[in-house]
Amino acid sequence: MDREYENKIVLIVRETRLDDLILRYNTLGQAQFYIEHLGADFSDYLVEDKIYKSSVSRARQILTRFGRVQVLHRRFVPNFIFGNKDLIVVLGQDGLVANTMKYLDNQYVIGVNPDPERWDGVLLPFQVSDLEQIVLEAFAGKRQISTITMAKASLSDGQTLCAVNDFFIGAQTHVSAKYTISINNRT
Repeated sequence: MDREYENKIVLIVRETRLDDLILRYNTLGQAQFYIEHLGADFSDYLVEDKIYKSSVSRARQILTRFGRVQVLHRRFVPNFIFGNKDLIVVLGQDGLVANTMKYLDNQYVIGVNPDPERWDGVLLPFQVSDLEQIVLEAFAGKRQISTITMAKASLSDGQTLCAVNDFFIGAQTHVSAKYTISINNRT
């Protein structure tokens, strides 16, 4: 194993829908009441939460064999200072991978799908059970990597938008929009 990566493996995680409900309604019981009042199946929230948290635990257990692991919740990603040689493992949905990538600069990212039965994921080619092999290969420099280019759009009011897959440029109502795109002196 290449020791240069021993400085840190950053495991990016997210809250589940159940976590969000409990934060909003204060207790599991209140969250359950709210969901059932809407006519939805609360057991689905419980199953999703259990699978995700089990995946986080298993991923962390595997990753600690390779060095120090920093578990980082997505809400802290914009303020986190990533090291140049950090290995980033994102456990979640495609959007979490894409949003994490906005804050990186040439670090390796491993996208892991914690629940393939629930989520598809173009940016999540791996499962938790693949992590040991993938990380070993990455540290040994034997893992094929795909370079992903972030697209950046600068608006006339100074705002910038970054994207991995695509942007929607237009009115919030998704009505037809007319705009000009310029790149490398081409319009």
